[in-house]
Amino acid sequence: MGPAPRILELFYDVLSPYSWLGFEVTRGSRAGSGLQGQCTVRHRLPGSRNSWRCPRVLCRYQHLWNIKLQLQPALISGIMKDSGNQPPAMVPRKGQYMFKEIPLLKQFFQVPINIPKNFFGESVKKGSVNAMRFLTAVSMEQPEMLEKVSRELWMRVWSRDEDITESQNILAAAEKAGMSTAQAQHFLEKIPTEPVKNKLRETTEAACKYGAFGLPTTVAHVDGKTYMLFGSDRMELLAYLLGEKWMGPVPPTLNARL
Repeated sequence: MGPAPRILELFYDVLSPYSWLGFEVTRGSRAGSGLQGQCTVRHRLPGSRNSWRCPRVLCRYQHLWNIKLQLQPALISGIMKDSGNQPPAMVPRKGQYMFKEIPLLKQFFQVPINIPKNFFGESVKKGSVNAMRFLTAVSMEQPEMLEKVSRELWMRVWSRDEDITESQNILAAAEKAGMSTAQAQHFLEKIPTEPVKNKLRETTEAACKYGAFGLPTTVAHVDGKTYMLFGSDRMELLAYLLGEKWMGPVPPTLNARL
């Protein structure tokens, strides 16, 4: 019997593209899915001769490292307000940098991420409160669906440039993730309830207490110590803290524990 898995908390918001990258690298496909090795389904990148492997079936670090990943839906606007930070899109030079960086990250992480046409306007203005409350409700009652629904919301806003604020669009994402209409409608009705609002507030406050100033924020509990890491580009440092091996954003195999 080996050592107990280390606990990793991943705080994220689907309005954050960098959260999606960190989510896919640490999460990948679920154990027991029957998928082995690399994905065999490939998709063409627009304007490119290359293709990307579908992130839903990439076998990433949750299956290679001795970790237990806890997904923590949080509200990025609350974290920004508490820390005095601003979203990259609100800082002109950071926004310009994002336009150049996202296409590179798309190739590097092999995640089908695209900047929405009017993200810096409508998307930021509308925010993600309803989507994150929906995910919070899912995490409270049906946590086994949290990964899939989160991914579908990211796919809507960050891959297909679709809305995630209106109820019918959240419903569509949940159904695409595999929920029945009745289940999805049930969680939609939970959005305005006090238990859900309080839970999202508590999770966001927990991230702030760890020292979060943006998302994604990963909190690693290792040998009685707690480490807070910001961003999707701290995986090498995370591997070092865990005593594990980092093999890039798309590890070549999930055979044999490292």
